[in-house]
Order: sequence, then C-alpha cells, then structure tokens
Amino acid sequence: MKQEEPLPAGGSCLLGSINLAEFATPHGFNFDDFRKTVHIATIGLNEVLDEGLPLHPLQEQRDSVRDWRQIGLGIFGLADLLIKMGVKYGSPEAIDLCDMIGHAMADEALKTSALLAKEYGPYPKYNPEAVEQSAYYSKNALGETKQLVKEYGLRNSQLLTIAPTGTLSTMLGVSGGIEPIFANYYTRKTESLKGHDEYYKVYTPIVKDYMEKNNLKDDSELPDYFVTAQTLDYKNRIYMQSIWQTHIDASISSTVNVPNNFTVEQVEGLYMTAWEAGLKGVTIFRDGCKRAGILTTSDSKKDDETSEKHKTTLSRGMIIKADDNCVGKKRTLQTGCGTLHCEAFFDPDTGELLETYLSKGSSGGCNQFMIGLSRMISLAARGGIDIYSIIDQLKSSGTCPSYAVRTATKHDTSKGSCCPVAIGNALIDMYKEMQDEISDDSEEIIDTPKQSKKKIVANATSSKCPQCGGNLVFEGGCNTCKDCGWSKCD
Repeated sequence: MKQEEPLPAGGSCLLGSINLAEFATPHGFNFDDFRKTVHIATIGLNEVLDEGLPLHPLQEQRDSVRDWRQIGLGIFGLADLLIKMGVKYGSPEAIDLCDMIGHAMADEALKTSALLAKEYGPYPKYNPEAVEQSAYYSKNALGETKQLVKEYGLRNSQLLTIAPTGTLSTMLGVSGGIEPIFANYYTRKTESLKGHDEYYKVYTPIVKDYMEKNNLKDDSELPDYFVTAQTLDYKNRIYMQSIWQTHIDASISSTVNVPNNFTVEQVEGLYMTAWEAGLKGVTIFRDGCKRAGILTTSDSKKDDETSEKHKTTLSRGMIIKADDNCVGKKRTLQTGCGTLHCEAFFDPDTGELLETYLSKGSSGGCNQFMIGLSRMISLAARGGIDIYSIIDQLKSSGTCPSYAVRTATKHDTSKGSCCPVAIGNALIDMYKEMQDEISDDSEEIIDTPKQSKKKIVANATSSKCPQCGGNLVFEGGCNTCKDCGWSKCD
C-alpha cells in the first residue's frame, strides 16, 4: 500500500504460507474456509510479531518493527489445487480463479488488520489518506472492509507476500508458491543396488496419486491439465504471476523455467512481457544448466552418455600445466608428529584440483616424504585423475601408531588415522568449498529497462545440498533440495 514515506530497508517481516491444495473440493474452491484461514493466519502472524519484537538485537530494528508492523502472509500449492480441480495452469479459467482467490485473500487480510487496529490501534506510521488513495487498497478492499479501515485504520503496513516455500512444499509434497509443478516425474539413477546403473522414475506426489486412483500405467496417459514448468508457455506463466501481483502488496518469489534452446531474443521478449504485465520482478532459469543436478526429466541414460562424450579428456600420459592464476586454499593439520601445512591450488574456472604443497611445521615426521607425496598428488590431478579417486587412495593408507597415540592422549589431531588420510580429508573439504564459491559467482545479474530487480541465472555450476549432499534444483526463486527439503532461502 502506498505510504507517505518508504518502508525502511532494515525492517523485519514475518512470513507465513497457506496450502491452497487443501481447499479443493468436488464442488470447487472452498472460499469460506479459505477466508477463515486467512483471518486466523493474519492474527497469528501479528501475535508472533509482538512476541519477537523485543528480541531484535538493534534498537533500529525494534523501532522499525514497532512503527511499521510488516507481516507477509502467502500461499503455496497452487499447481496442485488447479490439478485437483481439473483446471489447466495458465488458462483463462486458471487466471480467473486466481483472481478470485487473491481478491478474497487480500480483502480478508485487510479486514482482519482493521479489526486488530480496532482493538490495539493502527501501526504508528499509519497515514489514512495515503492508504485510502492507493490503487492496491482501492482494488482489493470491499465495502465492509473499507468501512472498517476508515473507522479504525490498519494494524499492519504490509500484509501479503509470496515467499520461497521450498522446504514447506517439499515436506508436504505439493508445489511451491504460485509455480507449476516442476516435472511430472524425475529420473533417478542408482549404481549400488544391482551392481550397474539403474534408471527409474520417481513421480511427483500429485501425479502419483492421480495415476493410482485412475489406474494409469504411464504419465503419457495424463490429461492435458497436468502442465509442467518445462512445457508451459512463458507468457501464460507471466500472466499467472501478474494476476497474483495485483493482490499482493509486497513481492513474489517465483522462477520462470524455460527450455534449453531458449534464445536471447526470447529472453528479451519474456522480460518485456513481464514489465508490461506489471510484475515487480521475474527470475529465469534455463533448462540444462549444470545446477540442475541429479533431478532430471530425461527418460534414459542417453543424455548421460552424450554429455560424457563432450567432456574434455586427456590422452594417456598427458599432463596439463598449472597456470599462475590458480586459486589457493590452505589448511593447518595436527598430526601424530606435529603440525602439517596443506596448501591446494584449483582451476579458477572449473574448480578442479591442480597442485598441492605439503610441509611440516615441526621437526617431527619426514618432510621429504611430504614433499614427494604432494608432488604425486599434483601429478595425478594434472594428469586427469579426479579428486575423489585421489582421495580414495589416500584414505587407504591405514593407521599410523603416532597418530593413534596422540588422538587417544591429546584429542587434538585432525580428522583421519594418519597423515595421508588427514590430507585427503583436507583436500576434499577445500575442493567442496571451491565448488560452492564457483556456484555463487556464476550467477549473472542482468538489469533490464525499468526493472532493476529482474535477474537471469545462467552457466551455473552444479551445487550440492549442504544438509544431505544431494543436488539442488532452482525453483521458487531459490535453490531447493528435493531429497531432504533444504532451501537456501529458509
């Protein structure tokens, strides 16, 4: 809502989300129960805001929360709702339904905030003229709500936002935010169960439930309203976000997934469409980026075989040179014979290991042995041996008596059973750190006319989940792990 002065950048906003899929009935969307839920959620967020207000560390933060009282109630599970109701995502029927749901949500949130203002007073920075003249308020507040706001004001300067819901949606097995389902199924690969690569489909919960209820054998038999992020026309995707933006007084976190062959001209068209539709921001993710990881819509191992052929390989006996622009990292290890310094240098583009330097920080142990070991590790790395194979050999070195004694007596040794094992653990730790840095650096922010908040993510390196080690999928404006539910935005 329009204010006389802007909301402070340091303000705090409490977030909460409602699962729309739970309001689908055989007779349509249950607006009565939905309004009751919005009412309860708005009150609940205000109560949590009051509880947490004195806990903010800075006085500036406490003042901001007190003066503006920002909350952010949102939704998720929209795609599941539409599938349950047999409505195609992005269709005129879907846009009309979202318009009605969003309007009901905004009106009920405004009404509840006005009733809270009646009991506790409006937020200190409340400006009645500015609020009543705002286009958002005029569009979303109905007659009764407008009367309550005119009489009592509003308890909150901000009420609605659609935040990333990666963890919530994965935990409940529904779609995130206002996005379509990412895919009807994922192709997973196992190497350990049968002694060879085995590929199998893992269906999205809403797809699996439908197929079981209707005795379908394959997802090709699904009706056409099972739309996925990869098959949806981007303009319909933009129009869906646009209709929600008219009912959301803050912002929307959402990702437009586009196919691998999406051109620069099409990207420009997408941004212009988003700008013309009134979006505050839009994020694009192109299929095929390395960050896609273990979750893929491929039906067979053909894609894996093709990608393997295009990998750069070294001829037997060929050793590449480590340039001066390597990125170095260092770990100081405590071994059975004293301090050991481990330095590793990585390729700045791929993050692959190129060289290592090992040196003893004390008189104990054999420094010449460490020099020889570091040279052999470096030679193997520059000869095309992947770091995991090198680490596997280092970890097969067994147990050193000196290491074991110091571990048992002083409990200060680095992780491992001997110097080579400790070095292997340090190298893999630095390697993963390097890969994370490359992943973070590979996000290109591209400003477009009149929309500085828009961005496109491209050429991303595969990113691992810090919680379970699985690969991440970029959706909902955030990296999310489909294996454990971890989300970078939570």
